[in-house]
Amino acid sequence: MIGLRRNIPLLYAFSFLQMTLFPMAVITLFWKEHIGLSLSQILLLQSIFAVAMVVMEYPSGYISDRLGYRTALTFATVLGIIGWGVYTVASSFCHVLIAEILLGISTSFISGTDSALLFESLKGTDEEAAYARFEGRSTGFGQTGEAAGALFAGVLYARYPLLPFMLQVVIWVLALFVTRGLIEPKREQHHQVSHLQEALASARYVFMENRRLRVTVLLSIVLGIASFYPVWLIQPYMRDAGVPIASFGPIWAGANFIVAVFAVLSHRVRERLGTRGIVFLLVVLVWAGYLGLALSAGVLGFLFYYLLTAMRGMRGPFMLHLTQAEIPSATRAGMLSLQSLCFRLLFAITGPLVGKYADHRGVANTFMLLFIVFLLVLPPLMYLFLKHRHAPQLDC
Repeated sequence: MIGLRRNIPLLYAFSFLQMTLFPMAVITLFWKEHIGLSLSQILLLQSIFAVAMVVMEYPSGYISDRLGYRTALTFATVLGIIGWGVYTVASSFCHVLIAEILLGISTSFISGTDSALLFESLKGTDEEAAYARFEGRSTGFGQTGEAAGALFAGVLYARYPLLPFMLQVVIWVLALFVTRGLIEPKREQHHQVSHLQEALASARYVFMENRRLRVTVLLSIVLGIASFYPVWLIQPYMRDAGVPIASFGPIWAGANFIVAVFAVLSHRVRERLGTRGIVFLLVVLVWAGYLGLALSAGVLGFLFYYLLTAMRGMRGPFMLHLTQAEIPSATRAGMLSLQSLCFRLLFAITGPLVGKYADHRGVANTFMLLFIVFLLVLPPLMYLFLKHRHAPQLDC
């Protein structure tokens, strides 16, 4: 138990380092100004990144369940070092593509594995009931790391465009040392006749057998993608609004600080409002954020983006706790990765279309279109989620 307790601060440290993304606050500008990409190419690039994750998402979770969480996270950090290293010599779309594929595979090995390791570590110390609180803290550390990396991103980029990427390599080397200190928890083992049968059984359990898990995953995916589009659109939006480049870092840091704060407070908001109340709040924040971004053309219009980051912070620990509670221990990382796979696949399909629309109609009009889409999509998903929340676990 002492060894497993040691995992918790190490996972906090890993989350902080993983999300300390020096290039993130300026990467869209780097792609546009240093590499020469259009918004369509940028969203296409992110779709390819998503495809790389889709291809590896479930296999990586399956490998994590079989070879161990510690091994998977170590492999992910090695790929991260290589991927960010490629960025330091990138000069074309192909170079950036290679880097993004490596980083996509790296992210797929982290996705689900870190949360599964945290849950199993808490389970081994009889603290699994408090998972949402610990997951919120982990998210808080991660977003604090991203805020710290973003704070001086604009200054670093203005001094030398490659400097943020060089610092990123150093960060991932530190993350590698952290993963080597993790302890692998003992878990239930469950094997089907073949690997394919086990993969199909996991998918069947998530999307057919467990109705509560099914609707939880669907709502979580849509809320997640609602917070993801603006990540790639907010920088050109601010540029068009006349926000100084030197302010991009502090603005990005502020956004991540809000994610961190609301992630930490997520379990308290649920205690205060209940499950129904927090779901309504998340949906309203999506609508208000997109509508505000669409209608505000001034320098301070980006502040509506902070509503979406607040939603993102609350959503993560809340939805993950509900999901984890429905998943068997032996296939935990694989099923969490299956959820991420669906998220990435949805973005891979829709991302290029959103980017193309933004190139032709402008970013503000794109936010209005997305507001209308989520205005139509979220109510039925919210209804199904609340309807099946207290339904029997398994379909007949």
